[in-house]
Amino acid sequence: MTSTILVTGFEPYGGMGRNPAHEAMQAVDGRSIDGVDVAGRSLPVSFASLPGCITALLDEVAPAAVIGLGLYPGEAAIRIERIGINLADCRIPDNDGLKPVDETLSANGPTARPATLPVRAIEQAMLGEGIPARLSTTAGTYLCNACFYGFLEAAETRTPRPLCGFLHVPFLPEQVAGMLAAGCVGQEAERVRADIPSMELGRIVAAVEVAIRETVKALGSSV
Repeated sequence: MTSTILVTGFEPYGGMGRNPAHEAMQAVDGRSIDGVDVAGRSLPVSFASLPGCITALLDEVAPAAVIGLGLYPGEAAIRIERIGINLADCRIPDNDGLKPVDETLSANGPTARPATLPVRAIEQAMLGEGIPARLSTTAGTYLCNACFYGFLEAAETRTPRPLCGFLHVPFLPEQVAGMLAAGCVGQEAERVRADIPSMELGRIVAAVEVAIRETVKALGSSV
């Protein structure tokens, strides 16, 4: 039986019409990479719905590994997250209008959980393929972190336990162009940065492919 890697991507949020994490997830959905099937699934930007979605996806897919994807506005490189923390503290509301502040994600969970993906190997492989990437010690305190921490927690109840990790991706160039165009009128022009980082979707997808390949290596004979 062929093993499966689950790749998740959040739907658009914060008034944005696109989310590159969601589009990268769709680009790898249904593919086979190094002998492992890839199942891409969408996640809601909803603190209330996310825990149930995590459980349902683990039940449905029974993955050997989970790679979550999310947008990190203002980031220039792929961020390979190392630590999920037990905290929700939001600057903007989720798509349901909920805006938790100083709340724990898990009543009985530890303060932090480390990624179980081969993060250093993923970073080095991305850099080797000319993809800007770096290890990160903060996944924030919004839905991306909640996804990361939630999958790590839920994985502990599964046998065998799937590897779990999270990648943050930059804006798409088209998104930055749209922001600049929208801000190029009147006084708003002075408030829009002209140096907002971005990355082409093709390179983001290539980064996800690298992460999948390195994860397959880490899984070794179990796949």
